[in-house]
Amino acid sequence: MSEDLSLSALFISGFVSATLLPGGSEVLLAWQLSQDVHNPWSLWAAVTAGNALGGIVTFLMGWGIAHYYPLRALSSPRQQQAQRWLTQYGPVALLMSWVPLIGDPLCLVAGWLKTNFWLSVLMITLGKAIRYLIIVGVI
Repeated sequence: MSEDLSLSALFISGFVSATLLPGGSEVLLAWQLSQDVHNPWSLWAAVTAGNALGGIVTFLMGWGIAHYYPLRALSSPRQQQAQRWLTQYGPVALLMSWVPLIGDPLCLVAGWLKTNFWLSVLMITLGKAIRYLIIVGVI
């Protein structure tokens, strides 16, 4: 795999993993780290950027959906849990946006609740960056 293509694939994997679609960015990151083709910081930056952007897109989807559907439409247990966390902790709860199964609904509901955009972007990015930093540090 060419160097440019491998970073692009990692970015795309991170992005897809942060949307409501399944993805395996951690596995791809670990594999690319083991190949020793790129500086670990380049890999970390690519996957973090893609995953954070995916979380932000999910947040913006929630923001747009709020216009058409009232909050009482939250029906899934994950959405209700996300709403409780966001009501209790505000945008800081988005530090947990990397957690499987709850992270995507957390970003969606944060947008739906119209939490502070820039603080939400910061918390989404920070949470996802820390997760990948741990993976880079372990491997």
